[in-house]
Amino acid sequence: MTAHMLSQFHYPFPMLKNPHAAALQEITDNEWIDGEYLWLYQDAPDTRKKYKKTKTAHIASQWFPTASPERLKPLCRLMLWTLYNDDLYEEGTPEEIGYVHTSSVAVLTGEISATEAKIPLGNMLASLRQELLQFIPQESIVRFADMISRYFAGLKMELTYKMNKTYPTVAECIALREDSICLYPFLQLTEVETGIVLPPEIHQHPVIRRLQALACHLVTYFNEVQSVGKDEATDSIYYNIVKVIQHEHKISLEEACLEDLRLHNEDLKEFVMLQASLPDFGEWQDAVVNWVHYMGMVLSGWKNISTKLDRYNLMGFPEAAKLREKLNQV
Repeated sequence: MTAHMLSQFHYPFPMLKNPHAAALQEITDNEWIDGEYLWLYQDAPDTRKKYKKTKTAHIASQWFPTASPERLKPLCRLMLWTLYNDDLYEEGTPEEIGYVHTSSVAVLTGEISATEAKIPLGNMLASLRQELLQFIPQESIVRFADMISRYFAGLKMELTYKMNKTYPTVAECIALREDSICLYPFLQLTEVETGIVLPPEIHQHPVIRRLQALACHLVTYFNEVQSVGKDEATDSIYYNIVKVIQHEHKISLEEACLEDLRLHNEDLKEFVMLQASLPDFGEWQDAVVNWVHYMGMVLSGWKNISTKLDRYNLMGFPEAAKLREKLNQV
């Protein structure tokens, strides 16, 4: 059913892929997964293999199709971090997440060092900060860190529902997944790719904020249909929108997928409408039009790459028991 359902999701946006994807995947596999971060899964070669098969550099290359290799590198490091972090703490508690949340944001903004943070992925975030600072100012890093903070807040809510084995309402689930899908941080980093840092008033503009929220929703609606099998296997059904729709409306899984698709298409219609009628941003107009254009490419790029990933299609995600074990050690 999933493949058929996923083929119903359509995006009227161009799709490009960064030609440096393979080179960055080499760095990801050899220098990071089997190098700098080998200690995380040193005794679990199968888990490392699964992370390599997720092809995080190829995902980043769909989201940032025109970045130079130097600029693509931190974006690929962030992509790997999001998966490591997601998987490590999917088995955590809301209390644990609170500490990791505060420490991660503090490392990113430069308030504390990786050593002071005492979290497993502290060094990864410190490296990310240094790489990003080559291309964007501290002000942009702070905005990016705010979006990472939103992601952690969403993650904490997910863990609360999972721990209590209760479902949110559909509306609550959409709101928390908007944050926990972790797309907001990537949308800020279009600045790394284009080299254009937009002023705060553009980032705060209601239309721009709405477009970003819609982009997060669209990726989530698609992701929920795709990962419903993974979520059932890892007891994460309490915050999968499809499962929440099924629970709230007492309908079949297929009907819930169709309702998810309907919600997706409504939001897509609004995104396209807003994109076609952007307000006048004066001297920043071309840069804003371009940014929204890149948001569209993230959506078509995610569909293209994620339908080919073992993580969702062949149970190619780390086993919950292994992650729990790792979390108890770190």
